Amino acid sequence: MTTAFPIQAATLPSTLAGRDVLGRGKTGSGKTLAFALPLVARLSENPGRRPNRPRGLVLAPTRELANQIAAVIEPLAEAARLKVTTIFGGVTQGRQVRALEGGVDIVVACPGRLEDLMNQRHISLGDVETTVLDEADHMADLGFLPGVKRILDATPKGQRMLFSATLDRGIDVIVKRYLDRPLTHSVDSAESPISSMTHHVFGVGDPAEKRAVVHELASGTGRRVFFTRTKHTAKKLARQLTASGIPAVDLQGNLSQPARERNLAAFSSGTARVMVATDIAARGIHVDDIDLVVHVDPPTEHKAYLHRSGRTARAGSGGTVVTMVLPTERQDVKTMLRRAKIDARLQAVAPDSAPVAGLVGEKAPYVEPPAPQAQQQKSQRNSSGNSRRNPSGRRGGSQARGAGGSGERGDSRRSRNSRSRRPNRSPNRGR
Repeated sequence: MTTAFPIQAATLPSTLAGRDVLGRGKTGSGKTLAFALPLVARLSENPGRRPNRPRGLVLAPTRELANQIAAVIEPLAEAARLKVTTIFGGVTQGRQVRALEGGVDIVVACPGRLEDLMNQRHISLGDVETTVLDEADHMADLGFLPGVKRILDATPKGQRMLFSATLDRGIDVIVKRYLDRPLTHSVDSAESPISSMTHHVFGVGDPAEKRAVVHELASGTGRRVFFTRTKHTAKKLARQLTASGIPAVDLQGNLSQPARERNLAAFSSGTARVMVATDIAARGIHVDDIDLVVHVDPPTEHKAYLHRSGRTARAGSGGTVVTMVLPTERQDVKTMLRRAKIDARLQAVAPDSAPVAGLVGEKAPYVEPPAPQAQQQKSQRNSSGNSRRNPSGRRGGSQARGAGGSGERGDSRRSRNSRSRRPNRSPNRGR
């Protein structure tokens, strides 16, 4: 990378000068580096690491995004002799506590687990000089804002940077309460389509034809992401594709954190060419060179469509988006696309249609699926995190009752059902 992306060029003069900044830009615009550079630069000016007292804090809505942000910050921090760690739920807190006790400069955290460690006095935010909120609109969608406010209340009035796609759903409250005379930098509209992205709407007659077209679209050599409405559908489709010789992995809220990381690594490395995901993967996940996104189940909101679609055509590259539409979905999809400002006409297709073949391109060779026993063992490993309770009192990969329909949170609270299964509790006890 030799040239700054627009959001970086717009915000860096202000952030490097220590100003509070509100950066708005569409997904894939280079926002992570836009706040990572000033964060590391500020902390490197006055080094001084203390146990359990970080000086830089980045809040993110999901574990995957927290890991991804840390991966961007770590090379910069290492060059400046700073230490970075991540804090999120779904895994045991022992490693996180040990890292804090050893002293870290920058913490990248999901709000729920961070609050847990604050309440247990494993971490103090009293020395924080710079705070960053990334994907703040998503944190609002997932119901994190009350916790975010409590966390910000525990930090001094240092530099604060907020990067968000929109200013609705309570984000304006955060800006007014916690940012001091912020400079706003907007690069494109977060709700406008990306010019390098091509959109197609494929109409099919019934679910069987839809499945056949989806399998055909998955058969190419390129890296592809398929979005489904439910976790069950994501898991089922990934298994069906793998069984048909197309290596695929799923990314959804029922997976344990280690399983999520394994699946994401398999997709990133190319071991699996296809990822089948729920909306959790639209929340900041960046894997390079995704050339096709398929909405197997169309989203209900235009913002979800844009965030999902943003997995391709990132940082100036091109990409293609396909929305599969059943007859009963046509009007809703038409309305959703109009709100997203997408001009794409419905095309009736079959698996052997020319528009489908054009997007498949060169077909990938058949890959022998894993033996049934190996596949069963892998499934058991992936789901094992949901049945083991870790020392923090959370179930790995548990489902949260978040807003926005996906119900999947980076470090969610235990469900009401899990409480009812604990011994020595009245079956009527609950919130």
